[in-house]
Amino acid sequence: MFETLRRDVEAVFNRDPAARSVPEVVLSYPGLHAIWSHRLTHWLWARDAKFLARCLSQLTRWLTGIEIHPGAVIGPGFFIDHGMGVVIGETAEVGENVTLYHGVTLGGTSGEKVKRHPTIEDGVVVGAGAKVLGPIVVGRNSRIGANAVVIKEVPPNSVVVGIPGKVIKREGVPQEGYTPDLEHGQLPDLLEALIARVEELEKQFANQKGKSEGD
Repeated sequence: MFETLRRDVEAVFNRDPAARSVPEVVLSYPGLHAIWSHRLTHWLWARDAKFLARCLSQLTRWLTGIEIHPGAVIGPGFFIDHGMGVVIGETAEVGENVTLYHGVTLGGTSGEKVKRHPTIEDGVVVGAGAKVLGPIVVGRNSRIGANAVVIKEVPPNSVVVGIPGKVIKREGVPQEGYTPDLEHGQLPDLLEALIARVEELEKQFANQKGKSEGD
């Protein structure tokens, strides 16, 4: 448990250049307060103290603006930057070294008591305002762009942009010692890529038409 808490603090220093000291991080980072509270409420939830777990998680929501259901499973090295408006549902599963920005929702799409929230694998970064909905898997080391709405599976080492989210394969695969790519605001322009593709097809059509007329 203490190793997990240490890794949560370490994640803040690794991913937020504004972090200056351990006391500052421990006392003034609501994302850290929320995940530490969740570590406790999840422990209570797993031991069938569900009512107490829900009460404590609700208190944390009031204090931090971050709502994490006690049933959610979250790995070490988890970092919520800014945090306000983050929602993580009951059956969500989050791997190691995952980063969420403010306004992110890991939401469910079913009213049944089944697995209905997403699984976020190791090293994923989810940009501000993004929504990941349903029992889908976001593959390791992927990046979800700001305000994207993801409703389908995401392969590892991918980026997702747009509404609904469109997967665009990343170039290369992260090497050993990979750290999360936090440039979630610098993503491929989907509309620009589509326009370029249309222009390319128009050129091919014009060339083909010219050959046909020449024949």
